[in-house]
Amino acid sequence: MVSEGSAFMKGMMLGGLFCLLLSLLESLSPGQQSSAELHHHHHIKAPSKAVLQKLPENLKLELSQKIGVYCAIMVQPKILTFWASAKDTWSKHCDKAEFYTSESAKVLEAVDLQEKDEWLRVRKALTHAYHHRGDMRWFFIARATTFAIIENLKYLLLDKDPSQPFYIGRAVKSGELEYVEYDGGIALSFEALRQLVEVFQDKQKCPEGGNALWKLSLDKELALCLKYTGVFAENGEDFQGKGLFNSKSVSALISDSRAKNPLHAIESCCSDLAITFKGMSPNQMQVLMYGVYRLRPYGHIFHDSLVFLPPEGSDND
Repeated sequence: MVSEGSAFMKGMMLGGLFCLLLSLLESLSPGQQSSAELHHHHHIKAPSKAVLQKLPENLKLELSQKIGVYCAIMVQPKILTFWASAKDTWSKHCDKAEFYTSESAKVLEAVDLQEKDEWLRVRKALTHAYHHRGDMRWFFIARATTFAIIENLKYLLLDKDPSQPFYIGRAVKSGELEYVEYDGGIALSFEALRQLVEVFQDKQKCPEGGNALWKLSLDKELALCLKYTGVFAENGEDFQGKGLFNSKSVSALISDSRAKNPLHAIESCCSDLAITFKGMSPNQMQVLMYGVYRLRPYGHIFHDSLVFLPPEGSDND
């Protein structure tokens, strides 16, 4: 009797572990395997300057005017200095900028999502952005601690069709899951956001509590939900293959580059068309704003083929 009871208990334990394993595999591999799920993230490149220079002037003007970016910037009352810096610097260059907060604050001009959980907050923010998009066809979501150069984002998106599902940023891989790091900011086309808001309603495919047995980071949760719709991570790069979305600060990237390539630390550090940097203090954001938009060598002519004009009524630099 003892041996039978022991065998029964072992069987129960093994069965439980097997069910647990199946549940985990299902959470990380949604749906049935198909050729689409074997897709590996693309390397989405910005167009080369040589290609743009060959375009007629009227087409250049049309291209420069067609891209509008809705920026969804996530803030919290405890980081008011970052909110103030983002509001005073790079967010002015968005065609539409909306700040989303976890709770209301008198000095904080933002949409109060009344939600403490970061994943649920991002879901609500993206849903709000979708329903209040106006004529915006591209969306960019980032924390207020990220610095973004929106003109460079527009340059990357220049020849991309927003009616196609694009999910772009710094793409990385964790196990079998490829996702875009939230720390570097995430760009979504209209079609990708439409599909994402739709799958948010499906509690089986994209539950509010998350897809896995244990809590995943919100960027992984986002990737899992998008994977159900057939949308996969795209790595944003310049025409030389350098990454455009950075999940580190400028100084950290230069330090890393100096360790690997001390003779060409700056050249090998970052793309000239970098879109984002993360982990910068409010003061560093102001310094970067000065360097990016205000400091110019007198007499030097920039040979950019396009000009992205600021949004109408904007007081940006």
